[in-house]
Amino acid sequence: MHSPEDALHQARAAYEDHLRTCRQCAVDTVPCAAAKHLARVYNNARRGLGRPSSAMR
Repeated sequence: MHSPEDALHQARAAYEDHLRTCRQCAVDTVPCAAAKHLARVYNNARRGLGRPSSAMR
């Protein structure tokens, strides 16, 4: 079973990996729907831990 911290790191890695590989995110200044979803998942995981941190895009 994953710890909440593992989930946080995994969510951030998924978001950052998406930004590096997504054609739409690379071309457009506005993140695509998938990037917005992954940022939301990361932010929810961060809030779940109760850690203040900078929000994603």
